[in-house]
Amino acid sequence: MARPKPPEAALLATPDDIEHQFYDALQRGDIERLMSVWSDEDDITCVHPGGPRVNGAAAIRSAFEAMFANGAIDAHPEKVRRIRNESSAVHSVLERIQVLTDEGPQVAWVLATNVYLKTDLGWRLVAHHASPGTASELPEIGDPPSVLH
Repeated sequence: MARPKPPEAALLATPDDIEHQFYDALQRGDIERLMSVWSDEDDITCVHPGGPRVNGAAAIRSAFEAMFANGAIDAHPEKVRRIRNESSAVHSVLERIQVLTDEGPQVAWVLATNVYLKTDLGWRLVAHHASPGTASELPEIGDPPSVLH
């Protein structure tokens, strides 16, 4: 059964909507849908795991087109941590990536930060920074729990 097509980026009301569309576009290998979530600002930026900083829409498009030449990217956001105010949002994401290896399908983990700004066209992605993760899911480290007496 085919997945329903998500709404166009212009109709999306929240950073979560844009994030859903971003990962859906990766999973479909849909460059047009992927680029529609990005802001039209000149200073948008993207870093792929272990790669250089890519600046501007044309360069980001080219980088994703090169990735899609090998097929869609089976990336799924998990354990999203959100910080948001009226005009910006930052999502820290653990990405579960399905990769095909000589031993068959495997899972890899990538740590990503997605930054969104509210623009005249609604919420848009302005930065995606993905860092290499590990072959297994990393535990999260946080503040120690409070001890109540």
